[in-house]
Amino acid sequence: MGRVCVKKTGREAGKQCVVVDTIDKNFVLVTGPEDVTGVRRRRANVDHLEPTEVKVSIKRGADDDEVRKVLSKLKEAKPEKKPRRKRKTKEEETPGASEDEEAKSSVGS
Repeated sequence: MGRVCVKKTGREAGKQCVVVDTIDKNFVLVTGPEDVTGVRRRRANVDHLEPTEVKVSIKRGADDDEVRKVLSKLKEAKPEKKPRRKRKTKEEETPGASEDEEAKSSVGS
């Protein structure tokens, strides 16, 4: 219980959900909650879920309010990612390249 997953198929594909309860070997009960991630509380086939490394501490059968509180605490504790470095384009790597191209075009005319 408490494993954060990504739904792989269906109308909610690509959205995150939390496993709340195990129904049997093929199905689990998941919730978003809907106002947080867009996944409503429903039964889901385990083959249609991709588990992530994140696990939250909730008890079996937790309601949406409890899951919402735990997820909000998780978001607060999660450090912000550093912005990615901007990649250099070809023009930035070789500043004289554009001048060489201009010189070649003027020679040919």
